[in-house]
Amino acid sequence: MTLNVGQALSPANRVTIFDYGAGNLRSVQNTLAELGHPYELVRGREGLQNASKIILPGVGHFGQMMRALDSLEVRSTLVERIAAGIPFLGICLGLQALFDASEEAPDVRGLGIFRGTVRRFPAHARVPHMGWNELELRRESKLVRDLGAPPYLYFAHSYYVPEDERASAICTYAEPYTAVLECGNVFGVQFHPEKSGPVGLRIVRNFLELEC
Repeated sequence: MTLNVGQALSPANRVTIFDYGAGNLRSVQNTLAELGHPYELVRGREGLQNASKIILPGVGHFGQMMRALDSLEVRSTLVERIAAGIPFLGICLGLQALFDASEEAPDVRGLGIFRGTVRRFPAHARVPHMGWNELELRRESKLVRDLGAPPYLYFAHSYYVPEDERASAICTYAEPYTAVLECGNVFGVQFHPEKSGPVGLRIVRNFLELEC
């Protein structure tokens, strides 16, 4: 467990970044540091059990991520903490992990918080979808608020969560898909707020200020 810049965390403000080896981990840490918000970096169950908010960053391959979570023996703890109402933010692959499965690794189970399968962009689309794209807000959002218009965020992915009623914002690349998911205490973004400048900082701040 790592505590940033020597700051003590109160039980009510114990923001945890879970480290399973994701390549964008340092960028997420830098974002919280820029916002002046203390956090813990953890790799085990105890840190998750003590968290008041959980951030799960993710890049790379769905199967590798889920196997890493299983190797660290935190799958059930993540599911239990989410079910207990702890605010959770999944970033990119961290959003996709919330679902049953992904076409990227059909033989690997996701966390199963939500029913459904993560899909690959159609054959005619250039993948990965990489670069800046606009969000289209679909309903009132706790996470994507006070951004100004139009909000542009940075994306880098080949798989996507199909659009459904839990999407508070969508993005269109070949077809519309879920860019921001909100359901109770569970939040997920397909883009990388840690690489999206001031707008991304605002989104992370919104999560840190949530009272679910």
